[in-house]
Amino acid sequence: MRTRLRLPALRHRDGHHARVTYEELFFDLVYVFAVTQLSHHLLHHLDLAGVLQTLVLWFAVWLGWQYACWVSNWFDPEAPRIRGLLFATMLLALLMSSSIPEAFADRAWIFAGAYATMQVGRTAFVLLEVGRSHPLAPNFRRMLAWVSVSACFWLAGAAAEGNLRLALWAVAVACEYISPMFGFAFPGLGRSHTRDWTIEGGHLAERCQLFVIVALGETLLATGGVLSDVEHWSLEVVSAVLATFAGTIAMWWLYFGISSRDATEAITHAEDPGRMGANFHYVHALLIAGIIATAVGNDLVMDHPGVAVTPVYVTVMVAGPLIYLLGSALYKRVVYGHAPRSHLLGAAALLVLCLVLPWTHLLAAGWLTSLVLLGVGVLDARLKRRTRSLPG
Repeated sequence: MRTRLRLPALRHRDGHHARVTYEELFFDLVYVFAVTQLSHHLLHHLDLAGVLQTLVLWFAVWLGWQYACWVSNWFDPEAPRIRGLLFATMLLALLMSSSIPEAFADRAWIFAGAYATMQVGRTAFVLLEVGRSHPLAPNFRRMLAWVSVSACFWLAGAAAEGNLRLALWAVAVACEYISPMFGFAFPGLGRSHTRDWTIEGGHLAERCQLFVIVALGETLLATGGVLSDVEHWSLEVVSAVLATFAGTIAMWWLYFGISSRDATEAITHAEDPGRMGANFHYVHALLIAGIIATAVGNDLVMDHPGVAVTPVYVTVMVAGPLIYLLGSALYKRVVYGHAPRSHLLGAAALLVLCLVLPWTHLLAAGWLTSLVLLGVGVLDARLKRRTRSLPG
């Protein structure tokens, strides 16, 4: 009796833009919760230790999503085996996200264990799925080596406490964030080349864009959540809503209204879509971190609009938009080949605000930072129209 060879459940490549499936959209719902958990963690830990902790936790959340995104780009999420893999990953991501508030306290093992199981388990599964002889197999072997090394640091960090845990988890993050930059080079296993990463560029761009929507949703939740608890909607409260909403619109406009279609076009027709896809993921980690930090600033504005701006509040109010603009500038450098001057001017304006905000209250700070983002959007749109109107 002949044994039928089982083929790996890879996506069918027909030269057209691969659509994002319902399985992937469902999968992303867990990350709505994760982003909310991160912003709340930062809101309640507005000191240096809290910032560093949130940063490490954010990179863990992002890397878990990023690696899943690459898998669903290569493999068909509608195939039963891959769908099962996504749902299992989803459950582990839910456990990890639920433990974020106590990840540096009593739930370190839950966070680290869920994350390490997710990364190692998923990579081992897809390696078995493709088989030994598939062209993607060497890449997944190298990837498995690196996520296994990272898992050791995650588990060691869970066993440690305080700053040692933070340091070990930072090393774990570095293993998974930096190793793709060097083709997952690993002793005895060689290295991968981005031209071998046969990704579907349009799909990858759309997945990143959807995560930006998830993060922007958190800024709206921050505004709406506080507004729903306010008994009396005074002019001050209404002004705070308008200020925070204007900032969210500005961030949406800078990303979707100006560059998202060009980004999809650029990666779809890139000579090396693997390299551009990797760069997309690097810069989106920074860009979305800026959105999360901005959501924390929105919370402060909505909760205490009339409170004087302290040095800590200055840092929060400026850092979110500043990180977002820097991430957006790098993103557009990947897409267009250069960083727009409008973003650099906006970053300079935000730094000047560091000197002004201590003399104001949080409501004014919310309006000033939002106006800077809106101004960058207007300037960016005008520069783009002017560039497109030039001959050639």
